[in-house]
Amino acid sequence: MSYWVVIFDDTDGMLEHRKAHGAAHIAYLTEHADQIVTGGGFRQAQESPFVGGLWIVKNATRHEVEDLVLNDPYYSPDLRSYRIFYWGKAIDREVTV
Repeated sequence: MSYWVVIFDDTDGMLEHRKAHGAAHIAYLTEHADQIVTGGGFRQAQESPFVGGLWIVKNATRHEVEDLVLNDPYYSPDLRSYRIFYWGKAIDREVTV
């Protein structure tokens, strides 16, 4: 089984984009739950605005991961950048977060 980690970095303008596309983004994550195992937003502190996010993706090629990112309603190249990493999971066991 292969795993990938996607790290997203947001600009300040992404906050409004998040508000406008939040429902579509959640629907997209649900639709692709067989590959996007988990994800969530990053904040500097618990109550501060989002500054980025993370996905863990399984059983995909790098090209498929990039397609998932580019087709996500949250993705806007002017507002959000991303990095994709192959993740060598140290202990291959089921994890619930």
